[in-house]
Amino acid sequence: MINLSEKPHRRLNILTGDWILVSPHRAKRPWQGQVEKNAAVDLPNYDPHCYLCPGNDRAQGIKNPRYDSTFVFANDFSALLPDETTEHYNVNDLLVGKSESGLCRVVCFSPEHSTTLPEMGVEKIRKVIDVWKSEYETLGAMRDINYVQIFENKGAVMGCSNPHPHGQIWAQNSIPVEPAKELQQSAAYFKKHHSCILCDYTALEQKQQERIVCEISDFIALVPFWAVWPYETMIISKRHASSLSDLNDSEKNSLADIIKRLTTRYDNLFEMSFPYSSGIHQLPTDNDQSHNVHFHMHFYPPLLRSATVKKFMVGYEMLGNPQRDITAEFSADRLRGCSEIHYKLK
Repeated sequence: MINLSEKPHRRLNILTGDWILVSPHRAKRPWQGQVEKNAAVDLPNYDPHCYLCPGNDRAQGIKNPRYDSTFVFANDFSALLPDETTEHYNVNDLLVGKSESGLCRVVCFSPEHSTTLPEMGVEKIRKVIDVWKSEYETLGAMRDINYVQIFENKGAVMGCSNPHPHGQIWAQNSIPVEPAKELQQSAAYFKKHHSCILCDYTALEQKQQERIVCEISDFIALVPFWAVWPYETMIISKRHASSLSDLNDSEKNSLADIIKRLTTRYDNLFEMSFPYSSGIHQLPTDNDQSHNVHFHMHFYPPLLRSATVKKFMVGYEMLGNPQRDITAEFSADRLRGCSEIHYKLK
């Protein structure tokens, strides 16, 4: 067996079929040296110029209600538009395109402009989860919608143009590339082993105890064996649930709990509001009963050594395949060692 902490090796992402090169010998202790912190940014609880704050005007003169919890609205600059027609573009099988219809929604997590998920209480995060479930079911029931992608971009480095706590939901006719790869890999695994790929993977991680960040009654948070980003994590349901609709009341509370635990650890790692892109992968809404899907949530943060040292995909990674120096086991150990009490409260 390869010594995973010493020798260069490749790891297979069992959910997508992609490979990553790991070079642990290049960075034995990559956290040593100067640790730079971002200057603290004090945001007001209400910003009169924020287009997401309660009571403020958005694009085209639309006014937000004075909401006191969560708030959902159709994205004013939607990447997808509803369209009943299907059109194609093809020039000699070299220039190929196809129309894509859908809807985009914005979910404000809180009326407070200055807060983030790790700073919200579990009961307030639970309200966000209830909105995700409702939108997943409502949008998924539409005739032309076959996949509902729920996600959050946190922080300016992840392209978030507004610090007000919010996420997005894109619902579309086709199944996007990443979920489609996971569906294909899960189906192939089920055909070969007659079991769920994430049920088996979670059981193995619980046995090895090397990459688990935190674990509670219904969910587990871990750094996946094949992680590409330095502190990439996944939240996986312990029970085989396929979607938010399958989660019972206790499990939804647990999901809120572990989201808070994990994101608080992220903030505590470099004592800053930790940027990431996160998203839920769950059952497509295309009524295909053959899908073998296990509910899970991905977190992709770009930071490497400190608040200002980031990981980019460059050179070999763009032309060959992704590569990392610090191992998934090292990342899990660092996150596991972080407190679940937010650094601002200490």
